[in-house]
Amino acid sequence: QIQLMESGGGLVQPGGSLRLSCAVTNLNLDYWSIGWYRRVPGKEREGVGCISSDDGTTHYGEAVKGRATITRDKAENTAHLELIDVKPEDAAVYYCATRFGSNWCTAQQYYGLDYEGKGTLVTVSS
Repeated sequence: QIQLMESGGGLVQPGGSLRLSCAVTNLNLDYWSIGWYRRVPGKEREGVGCISSDDGTTHYGEAVKGRATITRDKAENTAHLELIDVKPEDAAVYYCATRFGSNWCTAQQYYGLDYEGKGTLVTVSS
């Protein structure tokens, strides 16, 4: 069974950092790019970034560019999102998701993905 499971959410202070993990089951990260998007009630989902299956190239959304780093560990079949200088507007439910190939990652298309996790909540407050 294919599963993605996020972890690492919680309360973060403004200016702090967070690290989210996505454990992937029964998918080969050599062929499936991993993306992160976030959602706030009443708003469209916002792409955070993704890491390409081809060569590990990363792409980031404008709101987090320069603050986000996505990595993957193929041996552990996990992906990670690190976000520094966290802002109140970063508060959201964060999802990891995947689709076969890398074109969607290059284009940063975060709709119509094949599998996604249940999300992890990030709250930003002092």
